[in-house]
Order: sequence, then structure tokens, then C-alpha cells
Amino acid sequence: MKATKTYHLKRSGKRKTAIYRAYKVELKPNNKQKTLFLKGCGVARFVYNWGLEQRIREYKDNKKTLSAFDQSKILNKIKQEKYPWMLEVSKWILAESFANLDKAYKNFFRRVNAKGKSEFPKFKSRRDGIGSFRLRAITDIEEGRIKLPRIGWVRLKEKGYIPVDGIYVLSATISEKAGHWFVSVNCREDIKINQAKGEPIGIDLGIKELAVVSNGRRFKNPKALRKVQKKLKRIQRELFRRKKGSENREKTIKKLTKVHCRISNIRKDAINKVTSELCARTKPAKKRPRIIVLEDLNVAGMVKNHHLAQAISDVGMGMFRWQMEYKAKWAGEEIMLADRFYPSSKTCHHCGRINKGLTLADRKWLCECGIVLDRDLNAAINLRNLSIPAKSREFKPVENGVVMPSTKQEASSQGIEVSLVS
Repeated sequence: MKATKTYHLKRSGKRKTAIYRAYKVELKPNNKQKTLFLKGCGVARFVYNWGLEQRIREYKDNKKTLSAFDQSKILNKIKQEKYPWMLEVSKWILAESFANLDKAYKNFFRRVNAKGKSEFPKFKSRRDGIGSFRLRAITDIEEGRIKLPRIGWVRLKEKGYIPVDGIYVLSATISEKAGHWFVSVNCREDIKINQAKGEPIGIDLGIKELAVVSNGRRFKNPKALRKVQKKLKRIQRELFRRKKGSENREKTIKKLTKVHCRISNIRKDAINKVTSELCARTKPAKKRPRIIVLEDLNVAGMVKNHHLAQAISDVGMGMFRWQMEYKAKWAGEEIMLADRFYPSSKTCHHCGRINKGLTLADRKWLCECGIVLDRDLNAAINLRNLSIPAKSREFKPVENGVVMPSTKQEASSQGIEVSLVS
């Protein structure tokens, strides 16, 4: 007996010719510039905490909330007398710190209105890291250097990465990570978006492999965290033995920070390469898929499984989807999200039967129709099929030279109806 169930796809965003993009590159500052960077981070942190304290006090006394503009005027009147060291840094650091605090308040009230519960903005501490600061009025960018207000020309470690022409610079954020200084240039850029005309694809994310595409392509998962587990445990034991407040403890903390920084860089590099390959604007329109179907994964719910939480977090599924969404817009491709409860792995793409007994340990399984299915590739093909009407569907050889025949599916006006055999 056949049972028909409808799964709907959610479309993600609209295409634009003007995009907002950030170029992040490492800096090569001299000692004087490093000192100015540290001062900027310290001032940004102090102004944020000062503004937060002022807002809390004002609400307790007068039941009013100060705006970023009000607080900026108050601080400008007293900073020369009370905080003369603030004059050593750019005025933009103060203004952007108040803007960040204003944004934190708006996000807090937005979440309260939406969910009923939210965490109130916290005071920033030096123990949580050196931090960052944002600057505006960036006057000039050259191939190997950038000019920052009150700091001057700073060399870039990578030449030619930030485009010199064709962009409008909005701001630059200076940040520190594991002893290295970075600049993230936020800009507006006008690009030509050519509509992709290639065949749709489906992408299945996993733990064993980072991504499996319906056309048979597979991308390896670097498993950055898993490869350095022993090293991390050794450094953690070393940190536990160190006396709090000692210089040796600070050295161990720096060592631990470098390892975590490397893990993060490897993961980001892998995801960036995969998403850029799948959404390459330089490819001809016929070779770029017009539709890319992803799963609407509940990553927050998935990591609650303590047996798989670490492996799932090491993949970076949320980052993968986020990058795919904005890169697809630039490439003239459309992202579609399959229903969260659509059984893409358990459904046979050949006959539509659902294997309810399929477990995570089963990487390949034999369907009742006689087809041997690779779990990840089968899921990717099912995702692709959701975007193709049954009448125009053509299946090409994707594994072991086997031609995949069409399934019994009908297109509806609301979405794609998939006929499943119960």
C-alpha cells in the first residue's frame, strides 16, 4: 500500500548586485603599532563597561534608558578631565563601542520579546582575551598596507588579498588571536550576478565526510579537533598543575590558545574551500547548479547527543550552511532547504521505500527493490530530487556505472510530493 507525503522547500533570500563583504587578513605591525592596538582594545573595553554601568544606574534612578548618542555626548564632556588617556586613540573607537553596546541592548530586548528569556549584556573582562576595536574613515588601502586613523600605515601579511579598486570601505576591525593581529575590512562591493543554468544538486553533510554531493563528488572532513586530542589533553593536564597567577600558567594558556586557534583555522579553511568550489562565480553558467538543496539541520538539538556532540561540532555544519547561503547569491544560484523531518538517508531514491531500521552505523544498505545504497550519496540524491519535477527528471550514472531510474513522484502546486511505499 502506498502512502503519499508532501515535503516543502524553503527558499533562502533574494539576489542583489550590491553586496557587503569583509576581507580579513593578518597584519605585520611594529612594536609601536602593537602598543597602539593594545591601547585601542583597552579603551574599547573600558568605554563599553562604562556605558553599561551608566545605563544600569540611569534605569535604576530614573527608569530611563540612555542612547548611544546621549552617552557619547556625556563622555566627550568629561573625558579630557577624567580620562585624558582616551585622547591617545581615535575617536571612532569610543563611538563604535557605544554603538556595540546599543546593539547589545536591542538584541537583548528583541530576544526577550521573541522567547521571553534572554541574557542581559555582560561587562567585558581582560581575562576573556585582549578583544578588538572598530574604526571608520579608512583613508587608503594599497596592495601591501592599510592606513588606519591615528595609527598610520600598517603592513599586511598577505599582499593583493584586499582589492584596491571597486569597493567602498565602511569600517575596519582590529582584533588579536593567539598573539597575531588581524584586520577585517568591511566594505560594499558591486558585482555582476549571472544566473546559473546547470543541473540542480543536493548536498548531504556528515561526520565521516564533510559533504557528499548528488553528482558523486565527496569532500573529506579534516577532523581538526580529533587529530590533536592527545596534545590538548597533555596541555590541559599541564595547565591544571600550574599555580594560578604564575608566569608558567600564562605560558601554558598561550600554548593552549595556539592549539585551539589552529583547530579553528583548519576547520574554516576546509569549509571555505568546499563552499567556494560549489559556488564558484568564475565557472560558466552551465557548469554552476541553478539550485542547491541542503538539509534544514537542527544542529543545537544534534549536539545534545553526548556520543556525537564533539564530532558534530568539529564539522561546523552551521558555518557550512551560512557560507553556502551568501556565496550562492553571489554565484546566481538558489539555496533550498529540505523539510527538517524529511528522511533523506532512510528513503530509497529508486523505489521510495523507507528503511525504518537504518542506524548511524549502517553506511550501506540493501533495499527490498535490490538496489545497494550508499547512505550519504542516497541522501544527497533524494535532496536533489526534491528540486526537480518528476516529468523532467533524468538520472545519470553516479556510482559503479549504475543508471538510477526515476521514482514515482508527482509535482504539486505547493511543493514536491514524494510517493513513499509503506
